[in-house]
Amino acid sequence: MALQRLRKDDTVIVIAGRERGKTGKVLRVLHESDRVIVERLNVMKRHLKPRGQVAGGIVEKEAGIHVSNVQLLCARCGKPARVGARRLEDGHGVRICRRCGEQLDNA
Repeated sequence: MALQRLRKDDTVIVIAGRERGKTGKVLRVLHESDRVIVERLNVMKRHLKPRGQVAGGIVEKEAGIHVSNVQLLCARCGKPARVGARRLEDGHGVRICRRCGEQLDNA
């Protein structure tokens, strides 16, 4: 299995589209469609019909953003960074910041 570039709870910045320049935390990664759900970004309105005990109405929820339109924020340098990979001495793979070389995973 390939090393994942984005994971849940990563902080990302949107680099293209309507939400460009905004940052948020990744809530979910949708591998099948190469999209991420980012907290409070790309919000859409969903009209729900009442079903049994659940009341209907207009609900706001986050829609997916394609992974090519977001970039990981490095915790050390605080800037958008490309993600690289490195093997540790024990054989585990970790993600690294290409800008400053800092390890991004808490392994």
